[in-house]
Amino acid sequence: TGCGWGKMAAGGAADAQARFGHSVKGLLTEKVTSCGTDVIALTKQVLKGSRSAELLGQAARNMVMQEDAILHSEDSLRKMAIITTHLQYQ
Repeated sequence: TGCGWGKMAAGGAADAQARFGHSVKGLLTEKVTSCGTDVIALTKQVLKGSRSAELLGQAARNMVMQEDAILHSEDSLRKMAIITTHLQYQ
C-alpha cells in the first residue's frame, strides 16, 4: 500500500506542476497582450505628436506670411500718409 501513496503523491505533484505551468502561460499571455496594447497606445501618441509638430510648423509658416502682409500694408499706409500730406499742401 505504500507504493500507492507514492504514485498518488507523484500524480498530485504532476497535476500541480501542470496547473502551475498553465497559470504561468496564462499570466504570460495576459502580460504580452497588455504590452501590445501599451505599444499601440504609445505609437498613437507618437503619431499624434508628429501631427502636432507638423501643424505647429504650418501655423508658423502662415504667421510669417501674415507678418509680411502686415509689414507691406504698414509701408503702404505710410506712403499714403505722405501723399495725403503733399496733397493737402497743394
